[in-house]
Amino acid sequence: MSETKAVGPDDGDTRARILRAADERFTARGYHATSVREIADLVGVTKAAVLYHFPEKADILGALAQPMLDDLEAALDGAAGAAPERVPWAAVEAMLDVWLRHRDLLRLNLQDLALAAPSLVFDRFKSAMLRANALVAGPDPDFAGQVRAAQTIAVLGDPVVLFADAPVAELRAEVLSGVHRLLGADAPRPASPSRGRPALMDDAMTERARSLHASGRGAAEIARELGVSRATVYRRLGLSQKD
Repeated sequence: MSETKAVGPDDGDTRARILRAADERFTARGYHATSVREIADLVGVTKAAVLYHFPEKADILGALAQPMLDDLEAALDGAAGAAPERVPWAAVEAMLDVWLRHRDLLRLNLQDLALAAPSLVFDRFKSAMLRANALVAGPDPDFAGQVRAAQTIAVLGDPVVLFADAPVAELRAEVLSGVHRLLGADAPRPASPSRGRPALMDDAMTERARSLHASGRGAAEIARELGVSRATVYRRLGLSQKD
C-alpha cells in the first residue's frame, strides 16, 4: 500500500480520487461493508483527509448519486416537453436511458440511497420518481392507471441491475419490449425495436456525449455508453469520422 498522507483544502484532486475509490468499493462490496478507513487506504491518504472532504460516509454516497440525479431530472424535463400523446412513453425511454447510463451506480442497492444518503439527495430522488410516475400515468389518471404507471417504472431498473454487463442496445430493446407488453397494445412502440437504439439523442444525452468526448472517449465508446448509433453521435457532436 502506498504511504498515506494528510491532505489539505488545496488538494483538489483528492475529492475526485476518493469518489473513484468509493465507487469501486461500494460496487464490489456494498456500501455498508465498506469503511471510510478502507477508502482512505485505497486512495493513499489519511482517514482525516477523507472526512475533510466528506464529513460522513453517507456524503460520499450522495456525491456519487449527483450525476445520476442531474441526468434523471434533465431527462424528465425533456420527456415532459414531448407531444402529449408521447409523454408517457418518452418518460419511460428517458428513465431507462438514465438507468443504463448509470448502471454501475444502480448495482448499489437503491435501499442504500434511501437509508444512508443525505436527506436532500434522497428528497431529489423521491421527487424525480414521483414526477416520473405522474408523466407515465398521464393527466387525471384513475387509481388503476397510477398503479400501472408505478409498475411500469419499477420494471425498468431491475433488469439493468441484473444484466448490467449485457450489451446496452440489446438490454434496452428487451426492457422496452417487456414494458410495451405491460402497457398494452395502445402504447407507442420504441424506435427501431430490433436494434434497441433510440432514433435521436435528447439534449441531456448530447451534453453527456460532449462530456464523454471531452474526457477522451471515442465515438464508438460513447455510442455504446448511450445506446445510440455512432452515426447519431457523429451528427449530434459535429464530429468527423477521424474523431
